[in-house]
Amino acid sequence: MKGKVSLVVSDLSGGGSVRAFLLAQVLKKIDYEVEIVGFLFGEELYAIPPVGIPVVAIDGTNYPEFFTSAKKLWQKLDGDIIYAVKPKPTSFGVSLLHKLACRRPLLLDMDDWELSWYGGFEWKYRPPSLKQFGRDILKKNGALRFPDHPLYLQWMESLVSRANGITIDTQFLQDRFGGVYLPNGKDTAMFDPEKYNPEVSRERYGLAKYRVLMFPGAPRPHKGVEDVLIALDQLNQQDLKLVIVGGSPYDDYDQQLIQKWGRWIIKLPKCPVEVMPEVVAAAHVVVVPQRDSVIARAQFPLKLTDGMAMAKPVLSTRVGDIPEILAETGYLVDPSCPQQIAAQLQLIFADVEQARERGRKSRERCLEKYSLEAMASTLSELISSL
Repeated sequence: MKGKVSLVVSDLSGGGSVRAFLLAQVLKKIDYEVEIVGFLFGEELYAIPPVGIPVVAIDGTNYPEFFTSAKKLWQKLDGDIIYAVKPKPTSFGVSLLHKLACRRPLLLDMDDWELSWYGGFEWKYRPPSLKQFGRDILKKNGALRFPDHPLYLQWMESLVSRANGITIDTQFLQDRFGGVYLPNGKDTAMFDPEKYNPEVSRERYGLAKYRVLMFPGAPRPHKGVEDVLIALDQLNQQDLKLVIVGGSPYDDYDQQLIQKWGRWIIKLPKCPVEVMPEVVAAAHVVVVPQRDSVIARAQFPLKLTDGMAMAKPVLSTRVGDIPEILAETGYLVDPSCPQQIAAQLQLIFADVEQARERGRKSRERCLEKYSLEAMASTLSELISSL
């Protein structure tokens, strides 16, 4: 072993843990011992960690109790390198203090522009009155009691350069913060279509009667799932189904979709990463219909490499880095264009052999650019430079 890396996650009940699990897999590839340490602000883990990745969860709390929680997390950070996931007080903030006190190298990973969730460049903290400012600080549920309030995120962004190295996964983030490009890759040995029979997978998950469009993740408005469902309304072919795997733990958005478009939706429960290849094998098409927003432009959707690694035709949108990631191996439409989605679906099912060929090329591209091995080579180089 070359040493130990402590990966610090802001909220293990949130989506950031998925990127942390991926980084842990890559670090193990380059012979580092890895431990994930993070706060848990929800009731359960957002995702099931890969086998062999230890996870330590500390109950997340608001200020001022957060200082006690942060001390507990601090005491767990015994890695030779600290690797904070997301520039938040709950990950990067605690890690930065640790670096100052313990002189350990600190890496920072960014897979989102955190302020984009609050309006991005337009967001400013402007309480309407001094009285409201007092409430935000002093009331038990005051806004500024939340450790990752956007005001604190702004402060953290100004400290990003204090990290010894930065990894990012989109051109948007690189333009804004610099850093080394480390895409959302995939364990292509695990996600190997040769190991799975699509017919058997469809039978196992009750999908044998359908042409399966799969969205393997948590639907949110910017991810454009509604556009696929509108397209299914337009096509009105009963054997076409949108299979959502996992669903959203954030709110009742899944239920809103089911209420309006339930006839097209089949929902499968979340599952360990080791089971995901078998699930994705059941798809005829993987859909990643991102809408054009600053949130989406800052993201590298993990669902792309789910589909690419499994040699599935991937139908996505011309948003952010997606055209570059897929190159000529996927099917691209303009964002927020259900009519184009409907037309591409008809094209895919009219020429299944061409769709399969694109899927095969997609896997080749994934092996070359978006495998754990490709990520490991980049990360190994960065760590050597420390």
